[in-house]
Amino acid sequence: MVRRVAAVAAGVVLFAEAFGVFMLLMTVGIVVENQSMSLDGLDPAMMSGGALGFGIFSAVFLAGCGLVLLLVGARDRAPARFARILLVVVAVVHGVLGALTVVLVGWEAFAVLMVVLALIVFTLVAYGPGGRPEKPEARQGAGGEQDEERTRKQEPFPGEPGPEPAAS
Repeated sequence: MVRRVAAVAAGVVLFAEAFGVFMLLMTVGIVVENQSMSLDGLDPAMMSGGALGFGIFSAVFLAGCGLVLLLVGARDRAPARFARILLVVVAVVHGVLGALTVVLVGWEAFAVLMVVLALIVFTLVAYGPGGRPEKPEARQGAGGEQDEERTRKQEPFPGEPGPEPAAS
């Protein structure tokens, strides 16, 4: 139950973060264009377009990761391989941004990013690679007696001496 709540909370937070990052970078792009700012002779329109493009990319990426987390929480299943890779990437990004945030913004912003990082990592660890834990009766399946028979007569490992041959 806790892992579902953590996954849904992380998904909601990533959606909010996607909106915030988009608004921040859109504002930066508008300010750069309106003030006709230039960095070492770069065209202000290009810098504005780059900020807007990165804002769109970041928002789509964060919203996609948020959607993955919401689906993981709703289905109570581990994410697939590609989704796990996305979540690991977003976790690494949050770790690096957290380290930079301490210097540039302060400890409060660092704490917020670390809470989001903790939610993502907890979701990855709690769901693990196997998905839902199996129930004991689901493990035996149709051939339950045959599986027990196989475990009783264990064959020797290669290289170990086998049973004594019968005398003829």
